[in-house]
Amino acid sequence: MSEILLDYKNVSINHSEVTVLKNLTQQIRVGELVYLTGKVGSGKSSFLKSIYADAEISTGSAMVLNYDIRKIKRKEIPYLRRELGIIFQDFKLLTDRSVEKNLDFVLKATEVSDKNERKERIANVLAYVGMDNKGYKMPHELSGGEQQRVVIARALLNDPKMILADEPTGNLDAETGKDIMTLLHKISREKTAVVMATHNMRWLQMFEGRVLHFNNMEVNEISANEVVTTKNEE
Repeated sequence: MSEILLDYKNVSINHSEVTVLKNLTQQIRVGELVYLTGKVGSGKSSFLKSIYADAEISTGSAMVLNYDIRKIKRKEIPYLRRELGIIFQDFKLLTDRSVEKNLDFVLKATEVSDKNERKERIANVLAYVGMDNKGYKMPHELSGGEQQRVVIARALLNDPKMILADEPTGNLDAETGKDIMTLLHKISREKTAVVMATHNMRWLQMFEGRVLHFNNMEVNEISANEVVTTKNEE
């Protein structure tokens, strides 16, 4: 049995002091691809935020990468986040510097002081995501798919145990989105767990993974076919 990265038992999660999820019991293990599905406002983003200690957990037991999220100290949060990779829908790249300098900025911020080590890490992650010849480019010179590959590279810089992705293909066309999903699926098999919120039901059919469906403050694991049927009935 693979290592447990996240272990939630009877958890309630709040947003702006309002409970958005309750009685949540789930585990996430190394090597899993976990889809989060459900309507807008059903709590998917709050769940992701709870994992990196940015949403209040009011009840239950919540362990992430051996950190007790309910008891975590403020000074410990940056160390937790260094063990996670976070992929945003809108990229959040620094527009005033090249791809390589975007990645170098992150490594400096996470206290990687050795310049040669930073260069090696940057080269490795860019090669992994197929962007090894684009490091000198500015973000505006890249397509949406290329920018998202850079964001994935950024998420991989510190060799995370789990990657969190909030609608990572939401701003991409279908073919580019498929390329990004192929990469995320590969990462989940080779490097780390991937937990992603999505409204694109195609991915559930094309790339095998567990499906957690968010509805009425509850989270239930269902099959890909069940969630596609639910979506079609809405």
